[in-house]
Amino acid sequence: MNQQVLVLYLATSALDSDVVGWSRYDGTGSTHPTTGDSDEPPYKTGLAALQDGWRLFQASQLIPPHPGHEYDTSFLKHEFFFEKL
Repeated sequence: MNQQVLVLYLATSALDSDVVGWSRYDGTGSTHPTTGDSDEPPYKTGLAALQDGWRLFQASQLIPPHPGHEYDTSFLKHEFFFEKL
């Protein structure tokens, strides 16, 4: 059994918010996605990925910013991992 993994970074912690970044990995070998191979995300939202048969297996922790750092830029914090077998 081979696994495909889809990592979606969403605008907020809600699965129906817009995708702002993504990565794909194909353990089946049938496709060879690479970073920057598309200007359009594979799905508009995380919910759309679920509706297409991807299984959600991890979501990032919701960690509030420290006071005074609410507008700092850093990593994309709303990260969701999906898989297809």
